Amino acid sequence: MLRYSLAFLIILFILPVAEAQDYLTFYEKSGYKKTPTYSQTMDYCRLLASTSSKIHITGLGKSAQGREIDMLIIDRDGLQTPEAIRASGRVITLIQACIHPGESEGKDATLMLLRDMMVRNEHKNLLDKTSIIFIPIFNVDGHERSGPYNRINQNGPEEMGWRTNAQNLNLNRDFMKADTPEMQHWLAMFHQWMPDFFMDIHTTDGADYQYAVTYAIETYGNLDSGLTRWLKNIYEPRMSKKMEEAGFPVFPYVQFRQWHDPRSGLRNGPSPAMISQGYVAAANRAGVLVETHMLKDYQTRVQGAYQMIVETLAIVNHQAETLKTLNQMADKSTVAPEFRKQDMILSWETDKTDSTMVTFAGFDYEIRKSELTGGNWYVYDNTKPVEFTLPLFDKAKPKNVVKLPAAYIIPAEWNAVIQRLKFHDVYMERLIGDDTIKVESYVFHDPDFRCTPNEGRHMVNARAEGILEIRPYIAGSVVVPVNQRNAKIIALLLEPMASGSLLEWGFFNAIFEQKEYAETYVMEKMAREMLEKDEQLQRAFENKKREDPQFSKSQWEMLNWFYHQSLYQDEKFMKYPVGRIVDAASLNQIRKNTTSMN
Repeated sequence: MLRYSLAFLIILFILPVAEAQDYLTFYEKSGYKKTPTYSQTMDYCRLLASTSSKIHITGLGKSAQGREIDMLIIDRDGLQTPEAIRASGRVITLIQACIHPGESEGKDATLMLLRDMMVRNEHKNLLDKTSIIFIPIFNVDGHERSGPYNRINQNGPEEMGWRTNAQNLNLNRDFMKADTPEMQHWLAMFHQWMPDFFMDIHTTDGADYQYAVTYAIETYGNLDSGLTRWLKNIYEPRMSKKMEEAGFPVFPYVQFRQWHDPRSGLRNGPSPAMISQGYVAAANRAGVLVETHMLKDYQTRVQGAYQMIVETLAIVNHQAETLKTLNQMADKSTVAPEFRKQDMILSWETDKTDSTMVTFAGFDYEIRKSELTGGNWYVYDNTKPVEFTLPLFDKAKPKNVVKLPAAYIIPAEWNAVIQRLKFHDVYMERLIGDDTIKVESYVFHDPDFRCTPNEGRHMVNARAEGILEIRPYIAGSVVVPVNQRNAKIIALLLEPMASGSLLEWGFFNAIFEQKEYAETYVMEKMAREMLEKDEQLQRAFENKKREDPQFSKSQWEMLNWFYHQSLYQDEKFMKYPVGRIVDAASLNQIRKNTTSMN
């Protein structure tokens, strides 16, 4: 009898140990030094899903190289759709990892947290009022371009993925232009699920300092005012307090006014919509960018990310009803007519004169003049922690603003632009027949193209002048009403002076190309005839020569200027094809000739 009792006790104690070993993540088994491959990661996700009915795996779509981008749905009742989860009364939190695959802390931290929830029965309360959707590896192709030398500034893991996707495009610059298949799948998911809170987990580059975890939240004016106050007054102080209590004091993710030099001061401001947290803000949702510090060892960084996820989920659970209400109010506000009476801010700049003094936990450092390069060499001493009192420049002010029209209209031939709006779940209507419409638009001057490509595109900036025209639009042209939840995203895509607009990204570069020219021997004669008939033209010509000395030295430039003043000029040259339908009455009249595309 004693023999059987001992055997039972051995089984009782050994089985849980074996089971616990089975659920250790690859990262833990490696001694906290390695991160799993794509297949190892998904095998572990499938293990968790087979263990708990609370976890379901679904695919977003395939990458450029054909790999599946998977997402985990974690719900206390095993619900698998946003409609069912919202009907249950819960909110939805999106956690995203490995958009930059070399920055893999979010993946390893969340896998451990899900294991702790489902196997060890820890943190189960974090699912009380929120469900989680988790993308363990967003950039799956970059993740598999793995090696020990992919992140020169980073302290582990032993091997890591590559920053860009297989097309050498940075997914965290693609949220607006949506050039990559990965982003197109992400946008479809996001607008289907419309998560109530968003977490994107990264690793820094830049200077050395004491914080293992820094963060960025949109509290500068690019997010709905109610959500901004919630982030500033509820989320940020609670999260900061809890992280410090857990041994991870945090600080906002800032840049130094002079690269690598903390004493030069700190700066911060709104994120553009081409990157994750800026895009989510434009979509009326709050989020946090988590940046673990590259020089801390990998275990510390993963622990910091783990704690940040736990504390954030705790706040979202506690604030679920408030967050749900604020999101609904933000969406209603964007749809309302009053929204179009206000200035829509298209781009921001940081006030260089207004700052506040803050305490920043850094390390002592010296600036040496490099005998190798002649430049400044910043040498940090992480054995000498220092608390700096520094000016923080984080007062953002509008740079470009506009009042939104009732709608935009896009000629049928600009299909790539129309397709981008589809990716963003924008409601659109198509003209059934040809129409002639009075619109506001822009004519551009002095276009300036980047000399080198950026994210595979030649970007352009140009000075815009507003114009009012009656334009013909053929059947198939697309009308985009602005009274919809995505109004901010629509404006940021279609208003040319917006930061990251489709015009800036080069979608309309063809309008800057002159396709017809006059031979100089033809234009010499015609220019004289034009001057004889028009004294005002002669004054304009003399002014142009006086204001632009280079112009007066070039026969070609002067005669081409006359060509553009003639009846032969291209009436579409340098003009923005997208029109602004200003008032609701005009839009209603046009809609008699449209049909919904959605």
